[in-house]
Amino acid sequence: MKKLVSSIFIAAMIVSCNKTENTNMQEKLTYPETRKDSVVDVYFGESILDPYRWLEDDLSEETAAWVKAENEVTFAYLDKIPYREALRKQLEEKWNYEKIGAPFVEGDFTYYYKNDGLQNQSVLYRKDKSGKEEVFLDPNTFSKDGTTSLADVSFTEDGSLVAYAISEGGSDWRKIIVLNAKDKSVVGETLIDVKFSGISWYKNDGFYYSSYDKPTGSELSAKTDQHKLYYHKLGTSQKEDKVVFGDKTKRRYVGGYVTDDQNYLVITTANATSGNELYIQDLNKPNAPIQTIVTGFDNDYSIIDSKNGKMYIVTNYQAPNQKLMVADVATLANKSTWKDVIPETENVLNLSKAGGYFFANYMKDAVSLVKQFDYNGKLVRDIQLPGLGTASGFGDKKEAKDLYYSFTNYITPGTIYKMDIASGKSNVYQQPKVKFNPEDYESKQIFYTSKDGTKVPMIITYKKGTKLDGTNPTMLYAYGGFNVSLTPSFSIANAVWLENGGIYAVPNLRGGGEYGKKWHDAGTQMQKQNVFDDFIAAAQYLIDNKYTSSDKLAIRGGSNGGLLVGATMTQRPDLMKVALPAVGVLDMLRYHTFTAGAGWAYDYGTAEDSKEMFQYLKGYSPVHNVKAGVAYPATMITTGDHDDRVVPAHSFKFAAELQAKNDGTNPVLIRIDVNAGHGAGKSVQQTINENADIQAFTLWNMGVSKLK
Repeated sequence: MKKLVSSIFIAAMIVSCNKTENTNMQEKLTYPETRKDSVVDVYFGESILDPYRWLEDDLSEETAAWVKAENEVTFAYLDKIPYREALRKQLEEKWNYEKIGAPFVEGDFTYYYKNDGLQNQSVLYRKDKSGKEEVFLDPNTFSKDGTTSLADVSFTEDGSLVAYAISEGGSDWRKIIVLNAKDKSVVGETLIDVKFSGISWYKNDGFYYSSYDKPTGSELSAKTDQHKLYYHKLGTSQKEDKVVFGDKTKRRYVGGYVTDDQNYLVITTANATSGNELYIQDLNKPNAPIQTIVTGFDNDYSIIDSKNGKMYIVTNYQAPNQKLMVADVATLANKSTWKDVIPETENVLNLSKAGGYFFANYMKDAVSLVKQFDYNGKLVRDIQLPGLGTASGFGDKKEAKDLYYSFTNYITPGTIYKMDIASGKSNVYQQPKVKFNPEDYESKQIFYTSKDGTKVPMIITYKKGTKLDGTNPTMLYAYGGFNVSLTPSFSIANAVWLENGGIYAVPNLRGGGEYGKKWHDAGTQMQKQNVFDDFIAAAQYLIDNKYTSSDKLAIRGGSNGGLLVGATMTQRPDLMKVALPAVGVLDMLRYHTFTAGAGWAYDYGTAEDSKEMFQYLKGYSPVHNVKAGVAYPATMITTGDHDDRVVPAHSFKFAAELQAKNDGTNPVLIRIDVNAGHGAGKSVQQTINENADIQAFTLWNMGVSKLK
């Protein structure tokens, strides 16, 4: 099963500063007037005022006028920072290098992605057997401003047909177009209104995809709660597409994919982002019924392969760190017949397959450890990696003789290696020519103690020779939720930061997946405060050990990480100088009423669950914990007007509360990107501009008057 997890990992940059304080921009700003309503919700007998409810209406002219006015204030402020343009040019110069992805074979062609340097979207190229290169799909031609992206590409088994999905303005709503791969001619009509979907072909006849009924009202914010799996037969209209699953059984998330041998359709269903049900359908028997394999949502299950009448299942059932199991198809519905192939270990397992082998990519303290197994679970070899970091991409077809994987860490640009599957030997295939020397930097992992005594890992990266005297501008970035693991990776924005003397620190908080299901669960629902405590303890470690000080510390995170920043800055506004919540979940009493937000309840719980859950959520919800008379850190909230994952109303309401109640002269700004969504598919120019603005804002509010 291919699982796409989209969560934002926004890099940041930093520049060394002198000790001259800037004072010319520290007068209290005048913000746009934000009207207050008298809307009240009642939870378990308690009335909660929601004065900015009207900002939830993304279709209203009043909201549009407010967005325009806020952006005018924000960009007027940013325009006055003397080195903002220099930072943008510095980013642009370093970003401008050729980026080539790992090749993959489909039919008679070898495909790969390439970006010349500053292209807004990477281009899909291909070569024929003679080596002749041509552009296959260029997303830069999809829109004038580069904000339409290529979201997914799926070929038929013989490579003769391809279906690809596009996202416009960063939206989760997609369109699917089918091409004849040989001559690139369009086949059939364009499918519309597709959301949270893979594309899985059945032979050359058609493909499975998922979506919701188009909501009434705003498609960017209206609740989408019943997912359906469809089958689209080539040559027919989308209106004729058959609902395979989800019309009678209501589930928030439904996915379907065909096994590589084309014998079975595998269906996964879920009501939250953790735990799923499992079903299969025999595609060799016309009108075969859908067979229930696992019901309930206590664990995760995915079928990674079907071979010789057996199914191979990756699961955390009785194995919080995951394992691989096998069962005969005939007895698959009886879990007592499942047998271990690769048993659970102390490290979290991520499994892929290629060339007739399994590749177990274990995560040990957030870095990769890869082993090769045969289908009986026998260890073939340990894969020798270039160092400590993140290795990915060990999946390919069963016929593959070679596979391509990438390796990166915070100071190593992503490098592609070609590995001979039979011998396990690897060689560099593609090394990017980045203007950055890893030898000048160090990246070390430490373990610090959180409030309740839990040991938490953190990787700290900086230029060799940096003095630990408490004066270094430092960015603390984290996520802490949804079983997402933050593993080391290189970014251009961070390279600029490090190159100019800053420190970048990433702790692996509870709520993430770095240590399996137990680690994840320890940061969910009534234990969510553990995540904020872990983050606060990370900041305190950096201060206590003289990496930085509260006056030189910025905290940053996106999506669930935006919640992390919002909760931390409202609980400990004294701890940091700058707060940067991006596309954050900030209204914890109403998050589940928008788009697919109800599916996040495994991590958060909802205000409707119980009085205790309501009180717990209210106790840390950033929108509800901004207090009058408190001096909050300099804050720049970032969001996109097309974000239909975490609707921008979260950020709007948080900005309005902070602007109305903040005491002192620290600015509270909101930067609202136009034609941008939750983050995926954002153009290179948008990304550069956003990072330059965030960097400039951060440095200016740390007292930097000029760059060295």
